[in-house]
Amino acid sequence: MKKLIPLLCCIFLIGCESSPSGTVSTAAEDLQVSRTDVEARLQELQLSLPTLGQPLANYVHAVQSGKLVFLAGKGPTRADGTRINGKLGADLTVEEGYEAARLVGLQQLAALKLELGDLSRVKRIVKVHGMVNATPDFTDHSKVINGFSDLMVEVFGEAGKHARAAVGMSSLPGGMAVEIEAIVEVY
Repeated sequence: MKKLIPLLCCIFLIGCESSPSGTVSTAAEDLQVSRTDVEARLQELQLSLPTLGQPLANYVHAVQSGKLVFLAGKGPTRADGTRINGKLGADLTVEEGYEAARLVGLQQLAALKLELGDLSRVKRIVKVHGMVNATPDFTDHSKVINGFSDLMVEVFGEAGKHARAAVGMSSLPGGMAVEIEAIVEVY
């Protein structure tokens, strides 16, 4: 046991990074930097979060249970309030579907901010379930939902990478092009 303690100390010190001033940075310090950068990152990306209205049915935008926030499914709504409707493979291209999924990402960020008060509380995007309104022969569901996934990585970096499902549906509420729900871990 006495031989093990110095070895563990050496491993710990090797794992720490030195800052430019020569001091050792701690994981807590690194975490503080990344946690405060979320709002700045949104500004840098020139992204603005939409204002969410009340849900149209008997549900809420988000529910927090412990350290997890479960986000209700959302569809793509433009800044003027209109929805992106249609089927991928018939009415919309993969690129249009990608942009629709990206819009949903902004709405989910707005729902998170509404629930948490501060996006710096997001520790990790854990799981995403993307549903694509598609024709039976459409097979590029993952390329469409990449619009959401890419946005999460742009905003949160490595913490934005998540487990995911991208599936096709014969229809979605109101004819919307995509619907995406997510599970997020928070501090």
